[in-house]
Amino acid sequence: MTMQANRMLRHAQQVRTLAEGRAIGPANDPSIARSWLRCLEQHRLDPSLPLTTSVLEHAHLLERRERLQQVLEIASGEMNSLHLQLAGSAHAVLLTDARGVILNRVSAAAEQSTFEHAGLWLGADWSEACEGTNGIGTCLVERQPLTIQQEEHFRSCHTGLTCSASPVFDPHGELLAVLDVSSLQGNVSRQSQFHTMALVNLSAKVIESCYFLRRFENEWLLRFHLQAEYVGLFSEGLLAFDGEGRVLAVNQTAINLLGGSRRELLGQSVEALFASRLDDLLALASEQPNASWPLRTQDGRMLFALLRGRPRRPVSAVPLEGTVVPAVPASICLGDPNLQQAFRRALRVVERDVPLLLHGETGSGKEAFAKAVHQAGRRAERPFVALNCAAIPENLIESELFGYRGGSFTGARKEGMRGKLQQADGGTLFLDEIGDMPLALQTRLLRVLDERQVVPIGGEPEPVDVRVISATHRDLRERVAAGLFREDLFYRLDGLAVTLPPLRERTDKGELIDHLLEREARGEAIRLEPAARQALLGYAWPGNVRQLRSVLRAQAALCEDGLIRLADLPAELRLAPVLPAPVPLEASGLLEQAERDALLATLETNHWHVSRTAEQLGISRNTLYRKLQRHGIRREGD
Repeated sequence: MTMQANRMLRHAQQVRTLAEGRAIGPANDPSIARSWLRCLEQHRLDPSLPLTTSVLEHAHLLERRERLQQVLEIASGEMNSLHLQLAGSAHAVLLTDARGVILNRVSAAAEQSTFEHAGLWLGADWSEACEGTNGIGTCLVERQPLTIQQEEHFRSCHTGLTCSASPVFDPHGELLAVLDVSSLQGNVSRQSQFHTMALVNLSAKVIESCYFLRRFENEWLLRFHLQAEYVGLFSEGLLAFDGEGRVLAVNQTAINLLGGSRRELLGQSVEALFASRLDDLLALASEQPNASWPLRTQDGRMLFALLRGRPRRPVSAVPLEGTVVPAVPASICLGDPNLQQAFRRALRVVERDVPLLLHGETGSGKEAFAKAVHQAGRRAERPFVALNCAAIPENLIESELFGYRGGSFTGARKEGMRGKLQQADGGTLFLDEIGDMPLALQTRLLRVLDERQVVPIGGEPEPVDVRVISATHRDLRERVAAGLFREDLFYRLDGLAVTLPPLRERTDKGELIDHLLEREARGEAIRLEPAARQALLGYAWPGNVRQLRSVLRAQAALCEDGLIRLADLPAELRLAPVLPAPVPLEASGLLEQAERDALLATLETNHWHVSRTAEQLGISRNTLYRKLQRHGIRREGD
C-alpha cells in the first residue's frame, strides 16, 4: 500500500471513530465534529469512497449563472484582484451559489487541469451532502467564514485541499453566494491561512456591499460609520430607505451600529432612528457624495454619514382646468374604470386643497389610494405622512399628531418631538380610521384645519401647510348622530367622499393579482398555474387587498420552481365557493358612454398621441386600441 493510500485509510478511520463517541485529531474542533457527524448520520457518506464529483449539465449551469448574473458581474473583478494578491501560491478563487454549485473560477491557466482533477469544476456541487466537510459546503451550513485545512475534510480524497470560504449575504440577510479560495499546496501554515482567510472575508464583504449599492441604486442610500474615515469602505453601515423615509434594507454593520435586529429595523422611519428630520436629511443627499457629515442617532451616539440620492423625476403640475386625466402612479393598480374615475376626481379636489374622505372596508387599499393621489400631484416631492387613529393608544395619539416640546410632561424626550402635522408640512397628512379619533382631539384637529397652525403640547403655535386625506370603514353620519364624531369636523373633512370597492367587486382583480405578484416576487420569474389563478379570482377576499398581498407574499417566498400551483394555496382558498365574476362596468350603456367620452377627452388633450394617452389612463397600448375599436373611435381623416 502506498504512503498516500495509507494516509487516506488512516483518515477514514479517524472519521469513523467519531461515530463511536470518540473525538481524535481534527474532530477535537467542535465545528469539524459537527460537520463530520452530519456527513455520517444525515448524508450517509463514506469517507473512504472516492466518488466522482457531481457536475451540472451545461444548460443547468447557465440557468444558475443567469439567476446570479448581477452578483457574478460584481464578483468578477474582485475575484481577479484576490487571485493577483495570492499570486505564486497555486490558489483557485471560486464563487458558488447558495447551494454550493461552483459558478465561476479564477486560476492560472496552467493549473486548471490540476484543480479540475481535485473536483473543482465549473458546475460542480460542493455542498456537504455531496462532498462532505469542505470550505464551501460547511460555510453554507455554518453561515460564517471558516477554513477547512487538509485532514479536516471529511472525504479522504480531499485531504490535499485547504479551503477558506466566506458567505455573501443579500440586503435582506439571506445567503446569496460563497466566495472560496482553495489550494493544493502540501505545506500550508496556519499563519499563511489566517492571511488568506482575511483576504477572502474582505473580498466577500466588498461583493456584498457592491451588490447592496446596486440593488438599491434607485432608492435613498445612507452610508455611515462611527469614524468618518471608514465611510465609503467595506466596513460601513448601509441603509436603504424609500421616499417616505421607511427602511427597506440594512446590512449587518448597520444592524450592529444601530442595535436591535433586522426585523425591528425594517419598515422603521429613519426619523425614529436618527435625530434628524427626513427633509433635513434629504437636503444633504447627492448623486455622488464625497464628504461625510455628522449624524446623531436617537439615543445620542454620533455617526458620520453620506447620503446617496437618486434624481427625482420632475412632476408636472396637474392643470386645474380642462380635461386632462392624471396618470396613475406605477405603485398602484387601478384597472377598474370606476376606480380610475374616482382617482381622477380625487386628485382634482386635493389639488384645490379640498379635503378628501375615503370610505371602504378594512384592507381595501385606502392608504395606497391616498398615497397614489399624493404622488400624482404637485406635492409629490413633499412628505406623505400617515397616522392610523385606531392603532395608537388614546393617551399617545395627541403627542403623535401635534408633537410636544421637551420636558412638557413626564417621560418626554428632552429635545421634544415633532408631530405628524409638522412632519407633513408642505405635503399630505393621511388620517386613517378617522372615525376612531377621540372627541377631544377632533376639536383640536378642526382648529388646526381652520387656522392653519398647530400648537404642540407645551409649545407655541406653529404654521402648517398640509393637504388632508381621511379614511374610515365606519359610517361617520351614524357616529355623528350617536355623538361620537363632531358634526362640524365631519363637514370639514367631507369635501369629496370616495368609496373604494371591496376586492370581490373589482373588475381589475386579474390585473391586481399580476401587479402584486410581480412586486412580491422581487425580480424573480414566478407564474400562477391556471387553476391557482382561478381560485384567487373566485375567492371572496374578506380581508380585501391586504389579504391578497399577504397570500401572494407567502407564496412568492415559498415558491421554489417559479410556479405557484393550486395545491400550494391555503386550504381556505382552495375549498371556498367560487364567486361569480363581477359584471364589467362597460356592460352598462350609461357607463359605456362615460368611458367613450373619457377616451375622447384624453385623446384630444394629448393630441391623439396613443402612448401618452395609454400612460395617463394607466392601461397598455393594446388595451387602448381594443377600447377604441369597441367604441368605434377614429380620428377624423383616418
